[in-house]
Amino acid sequence: MADTRNPLNTVTARLRRPLALTWAGLIAERLVRAFWPVWSLLAGAAALVMLGVQDMVSIEAVWTGLMLGGLALVIFAARGASRFHFPTRAEVLARLDATLPGRPLAALADTQAVGAQDTGSQALWQAHQARMAARAAEAKAVEPDLRLSRQDPFGLRYVALLGLVVALLFGSVWRAGSVADMVPGAGRGAALASGPTWEGWIEPPAYTGLPSLYLADQSGVIEVPEGSEITLRFYGEVGALSLSETVSGRAGDVPPATGTEQEFTIAQDGEMRIDGPGGRSWQVEAIADAAPAVQVLEGEAKTAFDGQMSQPFDARDDYGVVTGGAVFELDMDRIDRRYGLATEPEPRQPIRLDLPMPLAGDRSDFTETLIENLSEHPWAHLPVTLRLRVEDAAGQEGLSEPVEMDLPARRFFNPMAAAVIEQRRDLLWSRDNATRVARVLRAVSYQPREGLFRSEKAYLRLRVILRQLEAMTDSGDGLSGDERDEIAQALWDLGVLLEDGDVGDALERMRAAQERLSEAMKNDASEEEIARLMQELRDATQDYLRQKMQQAQREDPENSGDQQSAENMMQMNQQDLQDMMDRIQELMEQGRFAEAQQALEEFQKMMENMQVTQGEGQQGQSPGQQAMEGLAETLREQQGLSDQAFRDLQEQFNPGAQSGQSQGNEGQSGGEGRGQSHEGQPGQGGQGGQQQGQGGEGQERAEDPGQGGQQGAEGELADRQEALRRELERQRQGLPGLGGEAGEAAREALERAERSMEGAEEALRNDDLAGAIDEQADAMESLREGMRNMGEAMAEQQNPGGQGQQDGPPGQAQADPLGREAGQGRRAGTQDNLLQGEDVYRRARDLLDEIRRRSGEGDRPDVELDYLERLLDRF
Repeated sequence: MADTRNPLNTVTARLRRPLALTWAGLIAERLVRAFWPVWSLLAGAAALVMLGVQDMVSIEAVWTGLMLGGLALVIFAARGASRFHFPTRAEVLARLDATLPGRPLAALADTQAVGAQDTGSQALWQAHQARMAARAAEAKAVEPDLRLSRQDPFGLRYVALLGLVVALLFGSVWRAGSVADMVPGAGRGAALASGPTWEGWIEPPAYTGLPSLYLADQSGVIEVPEGSEITLRFYGEVGALSLSETVSGRAGDVPPATGTEQEFTIAQDGEMRIDGPGGRSWQVEAIADAAPAVQVLEGEAKTAFDGQMSQPFDARDDYGVVTGGAVFELDMDRIDRRYGLATEPEPRQPIRLDLPMPLAGDRSDFTETLIENLSEHPWAHLPVTLRLRVEDAAGQEGLSEPVEMDLPARRFFNPMAAAVIEQRRDLLWSRDNATRVARVLRAVSYQPREGLFRSEKAYLRLRVILRQLEAMTDSGDGLSGDERDEIAQALWDLGVLLEDGDVGDALERMRAAQERLSEAMKNDASEEEIARLMQELRDATQDYLRQKMQQAQREDPENSGDQQSAENMMQMNQQDLQDMMDRIQELMEQGRFAEAQQALEEFQKMMENMQVTQGEGQQGQSPGQQAMEGLAETLREQQGLSDQAFRDLQEQFNPGAQSGQSQGNEGQSGGEGRGQSHEGQPGQGGQGGQQQGQGGEGQERAEDPGQGGQQGAEGELADRQEALRRELERQRQGLPGLGGEAGEAAREALERAERSMEGAEEALRNDDLAGAIDEQADAMESLREGMRNMGEAMAEQQNPGGQGQQDGPPGQAQADPLGREAGQGRRAGTQDNLLQGEDVYRRARDLLDEIRRRSGEGDRPDVELDYLERLLDRF
């Protein structure tokens, strides 16, 4: 009766479920903390067994592991049993009471010690008990704390659990049976009960990608690749089963035929037989690994305009090609041994290149392209023999048939550039040709006629190279290998400069482009070279038209057109010019070079005699156009200063020959420093140029030609250079607001031009004419770049966003958002050949590589993968 009156018993009777769950949680906590090493050890051992580790190590290692694991298991189990004890009722009540506010269960177990006889005190105690009973009635089961971070700070339990998960995913539970076979007497007793038995596998070489074969499933003839490994295991009484085979070709120390484990490699055709109860026999045919094969696809070889070679080849192998290479060897029998090549060549190793392999997909049969630029190699354009080599995974090699060809390289159509590159080849052929090379280059550059050198910078470079070559050759030790390579690199850079040109004058650049295109047609250039030169002609024509437009804006529009009647004038727009160039290119592509040459000459005459007229609304000049005109005038004055510095430098090298050479330079660029424009029109800077000329003449009369007079002339040039730099600074600060990337690029280019002018001024004051000419050339190049970027920025302002608004002059074609012209009449789209340019082959190669990469990604949708495969099949 006392227990029923106890308030705690009454409350705990109602809390039977929370107390039971809390008791179970305490048991779980103590089990986990006491026995976590046991189940971690069991999980790790199970993972190792299911992954088949026991089959990979010796039986001694397996037994050692089993004994150590068993011992550890016993220790951990005994330790856990000593630490584990079931929770008592008081511990459960204490755990549950600790989660309640005020510990109501402990309060209900208390008895009144003071005032038990007082009615008021009893009433207060009963109210307190009732309140604690209400709180205790809200108790809920306590969640167990299963964290083991203190007991297992290194997370060994997670390592074991991860191994078990990996074993369940990639292993097999049946592999645990192999452990039982290792127990002494167990396997023997089972084998004796069931009789002798065997099992075996055939493992083809990994590179073949073929699956393993289970011998029990095979019958009759087995065809497997050479090098396949056979593994046999005999179970039961030793000697009951034996092996006889003729496929391995083993001799000498051969393991006994009755051994429980047999391993050998298939090397030839033969028979394999297991003698004894349940034995079988097979006829094995060894499939030989064929050597890879490769061949050069001669008809599809191409050479880009810059000399980049594209040589397709086809390779195949029964299991796949691993690597390959290309070897170019010089064919001495086919070389025309004349001139510089008459000397015995210095020994050089053959050219060896790595063949490109497919990044993804099957390599058993594929076609790839060897891309390399060998233009700077000494054997460029000389007869060579190309041979390809491929290798498979077995180490076998396959060689292609030798192909005779001229080593593909860049072609030079400028006569002076071609001469420089030829002498570079002779120098690399043998250092004994150094004296001859210096003499030939000095002969072809002696008193150069007009047009032989496109810029003073190129002529100066040639003279510097000649002095270096002659100084190295005249030294006692002769020309070393490093010095020869240094001179060869300088000659290559000079040849590229002569070929590509550094001409700022638009008309001269257009004439040069036409001459090079004409020369290319005469020399049967490739389609890529003609396309590149045609694109250069288009660019030069665009620059010339822009310069002619600026000239027309400077003239009085009211008087233009009065000198000729409308009946005697032929009006053409930019689209008509594009059509003419397209016609020329079409004739060249069709092989009608005579007609193309005639059309090119007519085009040249028309461009030289053309006059640019303006429509209404273009009579006034905008601030941007005025800035462009000022920069053009600054460029002309800088050109004049550069010409004067160049003539002074010539006078230093060859005193007394200035008059003869100046005749050749008259009117080329800068008009002998008189401030003339590049087109023969007097510029605004003519006055300064005339003053320069007059000052020069007076100086020659007043002073003897000596060092003092030369320093005075250089000081005058430095003052003029400083004034021109200040003028450019004023123009740069007064530029109109130009936004976008083109405007920012224009400002940066003009800043570079100003810095180059400052460097030229300093070089002139230090009597360094060569350095001044280089700085002036950089300044002119930066000025041209700034003007081009400024023109692009002005065009963007006239047609912002490319929305097709007709903000330009009437009749002027507007560009769409993709940069294409709207066309003329019924024509839609641009007349420009969008597939031309110097980067077309590189961009095409990048696109093909991207398509191949995406086609190898298996997670892409099937529709996209099919589309990519169709693209690869077609291209």
